[in-house]
Amino acid sequence: MTRVTSTQVAKLAGVSRTTVSFVLNEVPGMGISEETRERVLMAARQLGYVPNALARSLVTGATKTVALLLPHGDHVHIDVDAYIPRFVAGLSLTCHTSGYKVLLEPVAESNRPGAFVDLVDSGRIDGLIVLNPRHIDEAYLYELAGNGFPLVVFGSNLPEQHGICRIGVDNREAARRATAHLIGLGHERIAHIGFASDDYQVVRDRLLGYRQALEEHGIGERAGWIGYGNYSAQSGYEAMRAMLERAPGMTALFAGNDTIAFGALAALREAGLRTPEDVAVVGYDDIPLAAFACPALTTMRTDPFKEGNDAAATLLRVIGGGPPEETSVMEVAPLIVRQSCGAHLR
Repeated sequence: MTRVTSTQVAKLAGVSRTTVSFVLNEVPGMGISEETRERVLMAARQLGYVPNALARSLVTGATKTVALLLPHGDHVHIDVDAYIPRFVAGLSLTCHTSGYKVLLEPVAESNRPGAFVDLVDSGRIDGLIVLNPRHIDEAYLYELAGNGFPLVVFGSNLPEQHGICRIGVDNREAARRATAHLIGLGHERIAHIGFASDDYQVVRDRLLGYRQALEEHGIGERAGWIGYGNYSAQSGYEAMRAMLERAPGMTALFAGNDTIAFGALAALREAGLRTPEDVAVVGYDDIPLAAFACPALTTMRTDPFKEGNDAAATLLRVIGGGPPEETSVMEVAPLIVRQSCGAHLR
């Protein structure tokens, strides 16, 4: 099918190509009457004209593209982390509804700090959403915000900085409640496996919540009862096997996310330990498969689709000229009690 051109729109509307360009690209201050603008828009609709994205960006300076930075290694983590696809789905729906495309930009652990600044400098995007930034990248986020670049950070309680929109759940409080739930069931020998390394603030926040609950109940932290996975169930399985070797006698586990919990459950079964009779388990996120685990997984419920939607809506508001707001922390994730914690046995 032959592409409709702006020249054809101009001919049908009885105006110049320049006028068509100004109207369709919404260039302000050109003195174009409302009657002329409507005539151009009607001609464009009648012909089925679709603006060329590159030409539009040259006129307006806008690319109608935003990037989602995934500092989680490589694309493999998108396959194994059940949270990320739903976050991306919510974000993409909001962006596409508003006429924006989404560029996924995974950042490998080996990438130099602030490598994503090259993407911003290239002029290919109008705004950036960062999911769970690495600690080593924070200074570069401050720099971008200081330069006025539209930026939303999700999953990191960065210190207050003008220009950075920070949204997310209170990971520390949710982790504290998850651990306190296990304590309330009579457990004191509770281990914790983070879903990634402690270079990510979300991981550190959940660890702090775990430690806070132990401290509040006068339970000393045991050496060797903290481990780290790497997003996948396989890494949770390996971390749990290592934990059982160095922390005999543990009776409960707070897993940094559900995917890690699935791997840990497999390791416990392999070791001949029953869940929850021998080791109670609580996860985090309440991914769709959590209710179908064996036993069904007790977990903290998040809503990644809504969170992706909120992140995109916030960024688009800032791109549109809205002022960056202070931190917006959503309510603490609720605890969903199922069989894996053993509450039904009490």
